[in-house]
Amino acid sequence: MSLSRGKVLGILSLTIVTMFCLSAFWEFRLERWLCETVGLPYDQAFEAEERWRFILTSTAFAALSLIAPALLLFDAAGKLRRSYTALNSAKSLAQSLTRIDPLTGLPNRAVFAEELQAQLDKARAAGEHCGVLLIDINRFKVANGLYGHATGDAVLRIVAERLANVTPNDATIARVGGDEFAVVIPHMADEMPPLELARRISARIGESIQVANASFDLSVTIGISVSNHDSDPESMLRAADIALDRAKRSGQTNIDVFRRQMRDDIRSRADMERKLRAALAADAFVPYYQPLVYLDDRSLYGFELLARWPEARHRIRPDVFIPVAEEVGLIDELTFRILRKACLDARNWRPDLTIALNISPLQLADSSLPARILAVLTQTGLAPGRLEIEVTESAVMSNLAVARHTLSSLRNAGISIALDDFGTGQSSLAQLRTIQFDKIKIDRSFIRSMRTSSDSRKLVAAILSLAYSLDLKTTAEGVESEQDVEWLAMHGCTLGQGYLFGKPLPASEITSLLASPKPKRRLAIAS
Repeated sequence: MSLSRGKVLGILSLTIVTMFCLSAFWEFRLERWLCETVGLPYDQAFEAEERWRFILTSTAFAALSLIAPALLLFDAAGKLRRSYTALNSAKSLAQSLTRIDPLTGLPNRAVFAEELQAQLDKARAAGEHCGVLLIDINRFKVANGLYGHATGDAVLRIVAERLANVTPNDATIARVGGDEFAVVIPHMADEMPPLELARRISARIGESIQVANASFDLSVTIGISVSNHDSDPESMLRAADIALDRAKRSGQTNIDVFRRQMRDDIRSRADMERKLRAALAADAFVPYYQPLVYLDDRSLYGFELLARWPEARHRIRPDVFIPVAEEVGLIDELTFRILRKACLDARNWRPDLTIALNISPLQLADSSLPARILAVLTQTGLAPGRLEIEVTESAVMSNLAVARHTLSSLRNAGISIALDDFGTGQSSLAQLRTIQFDKIKIDRSFIRSMRTSSDSRKLVAAILSLAYSLDLKTTAEGVESEQDVEWLAMHGCTLGQGYLFGKPLPASEITSLLASPKPKRRLAIAS
């Protein structure tokens, strides 16, 4: 129970009056009665002035003995009251911070989940739907990294304002992550409202942002989920996140709507990852080798190294497990396991035969790649001149400076460099010429189409002419007929690769093939 200042003063006053009355009663009545009762002498000559002095003195003493504690009590009560007020303010602020993003002033993830649940309940009751947009700001880390967090925060505040300007009044906007926002759209009959809003958001955020004398051109990737009868906030956010991830990986659109098939794909990829990790732990991947053949005399030049995964029940195709290995960060371990086995196999072949290894864009960006490859060559005893590294145009152009440094280091060590899938990327010849390649590989799509298209034949002829002028070897992929061989050889193509010369084979069959005095004609390999 709290005591007000008035109550305390009232108690003090009552105490002083009581003390005064008791003292007076003692001096003038009670003392004489007690003395007479117990037979003690009572001094009637004691002057009244002295009695009053005693009464006033005892009253004053009592008052002073109470005032000092009262003052301390007042001070302590004041401090307690101020502490209590500060505590309440801190609690209010803490409650606010747990619900509001302090940077943008938008609701946070917890409030968003509450609002989403409320809208889901209303939608079910009304037989309607509600939608969730999960919005990821692309290239935001560039603003944060180059210009600092203060500038990045300012950019986020502008993004939040623009979102508020383009969303309907009944929608709820929240900041749910560092550069992620979410929107709840109520009262929907179908998925068109969130799609239309997503397009407006994409256009608005895509407009240039000016902060601190710098201009930022951002973009967004948006995943959309639409509620059904059994939706809950967690499942809707998860579905929107799956759609967002699908939009990012597709590279074709920045907006995608969740479909149930996407969840099946996610589960399938998760299962594939689990199997990949188990297969790597069991060292289950084996190298296969597809022949590379000189087109002029059909002699063997070497082999392209390919990874194969012979599972117990069935073989999983490389175009299925390689993308998953790249996505989950297992491609490096897989590549070097296969490379080590291939180097050991190649030591038993003729010393002029090469092996070609394809390097992923992620590996090409690793500055330690040359040293690690050379370490494998040293440990296995394979000469650097017998290894050829293949890289795609897109891998090179994703980071031209890093690619130039990495490939130059490999080439200086004696390893050949081939540009794979030439003609399918978006590079310029001037940029590619800054890297010294030893060979270019013409993509199989050009070889296939040149059989029926004169324009494709002209394009392949132009590529071969360009390679000849730059003193580069050329390899045609997907060679499947003698007519292909004759035409390509006539136009100066150096090497061919395809099922006409041989399918990918395990090391045991390659060793038998090389040991045979008369190789099978279908491989078209001269001894």
